Amino acid sequence: MLKIKNIYAGYNGIDVLHGISFEALNGQDIGIIGPNGCGKSTLLKVIANLMPFRGDVFIDGVSVKNMKRKDLAMKIGLLSQITQVYFSYSIYETVMMGRFAYGNNKLFSRVSREDEKAVEDSLNAVHLFNLKDKEINELSGGQLQRVFLAKVLAQDPEVILLDEPTNHLDLSYQVELIRYLKNWAKTSSKSVIAVLHDINHALFFSDEILVLSDGIVKAYGNVRDVISTSLLKEVYEMDVVSYMKDSLKKWEDIL
Repeated sequence: MLKIKNIYAGYNGIDVLHGISFEALNGQDIGIIGPNGCGKSTLLKVIANLMPFRGDVFIDGVSVKNMKRKDLAMKIGLLSQITQVYFSYSIYETVMMGRFAYGNNKLFSRVSREDEKAVEDSLNAVHLFNLKDKEINELSGGQLQRVFLAKVLAQDPEVILLDEPTNHLDLSYQVELIRYLKNWAKTSSKSVIAVLHDINHALFFSDEILVLSDGIVKAYGNVRDVISTSLLKEVYEMDVVSYMKDSLKKWEDIL
């Protein structure tokens, strides 16, 4: 279980997050939504212990502040927003890096059959096994996103953190990815916490949803209990529900 307790964090001495608290149970899919700049990506970095923060994050009762980096990597995996690649390995080698926590301190050494299977399964999950020998600096943005997702899956952590994982992906891959992650969490009894820009994806994906605004939790709980017209209008400063309904009517008129 993941427990986030009274988190404050920010940049240059100015807090972006203000007293964030929530829990994630095994097997839960949790979506995080909110407008740009509300602290969604910062919260994921805090949970992964990648930046200073006040408060605490516990995974299975142990504070991430007290965990060695390799031990933490076996508990929490993070897929950040991908911007630029600064190295050139093959797809297979890149995904194998996700197994680093399970071996010694040398990459690609003493690779076990368990490591190979984890990498192969992860590549198959994102439909890239047939391209496994291709250099990643030759890939499109969508393919690269799938490579780094496979790397996190190969890491096989108890909690996967995803920062807008559907970015750069074609619609078919977006839908397939969300369905895969939902199934992965349920069948493996692990948690996925995803920042999702698309509210439709967030509602479909999430068991529980966390709504952030100005660095505070506006709502957290079951999607059906939490999401309302008034809440979305307050957070996004527009009538989101009416817009969605108008879009649906447009599709109905066309089809």
